[in-house]
Amino acid sequence: MSQIRSFLAIDLDDDFKPKINKIIKEFKKIDANIKFVDLNNLHFTLKFFGDIDTEGIDLISDRIEKVVNDFEPFNIKITGCGAFPNNNHIKVIWIGVESDELLVQLHDKLDKEFAAIGFDKDKKFSTHLTIGRMKSAKGKNQVKDVIEEFENVEIGEMNVSDIAFKKSTLKPSGPVYENLKTYDL
Repeated sequence: MSQIRSFLAIDLDDDFKPKINKIIKEFKKIDANIKFVDLNNLHFTLKFFGDIDTEGIDLISDRIEKVVNDFEPFNIKITGCGAFPNNNHIKVIWIGVESDELLVQLHDKLDKEFAAIGFDKDKKFSTHLTIGRMKSAKGKNQVKDVIEEFENVEIGEMNVSDIAFKKSTLKPSGPVYENLKTYDL
């Protein structure tokens, strides 16, 4: 039985990548140990499945289709920069989303369906784009300054019209994502 590493996500529109790249470039000016997400891999994760049996793909896909049929395309406002777990203990640097009620509803309905087929429910869902991960505390204060500089940054309003079930292959150069299936809202 073969397995794949997989997740469900909303891809970031290419139009927003230059603005986000400008922010990433500000972080790159700092002598810090940050692993940045490749611009082509930027996405909003709806559910991380981890390693799943390939036989389970259709079961998961059926649940996704059931939920997306209840949704029409909607807009999200991409804004703000922050860190998880917080600005004093930085592990993940993110760009946020404001006015994400429909996105949260989509996540919650999907999460309920996935729980019905054996996946753990997410403890806390937070809509965000991970742009980098801090590998050590080196340069933390300067990183914190850049996060605070961009905490109210306005990236723009994005239309969400589909979601993608993705396969993730981990390579030394970073993960490679491949769409297994895309679902229109």
